[in-house]
Amino acid sequence: MLILADGRFPAGGHAHSGGAEAAVAAGRIHDAASLEAFCRGRLHTAGLTAAGLAAAAAAGLDPLALDEAADARTPAPALRATARRLGRQLMRAARATWPWPELDALAA
Repeated sequence: MLILADGRFPAGGHAHSGGAEAAVAAGRIHDAASLEAFCRGRLHTAGLTAAGLAAAAAAGLDPLALDEAADARTPAPALRATARRLGRQLMRAARATWPWPELDALAA
């Protein structure tokens, strides 16, 4: 639900391209077909990783262990920093929308 609402939340995730700008600048995305290939590649790599981490979180795995697992699967420091910033922004929006002690504890 949060992913669907992200474009309406002040979290900024909807504006993050996942590297498309850099791919355009490098000439890897230059038309609709290359954009489609880029998006499919992201789904089969970053998408599967995110889905696995989300499933592990839903199963109740330790958030710190999940954080370390996400770091290990995101080798680029800039992408890790962006993911953390977007996560903090999404958490702020979620805590403002749903004031639950569990969210406060997770944010801490």
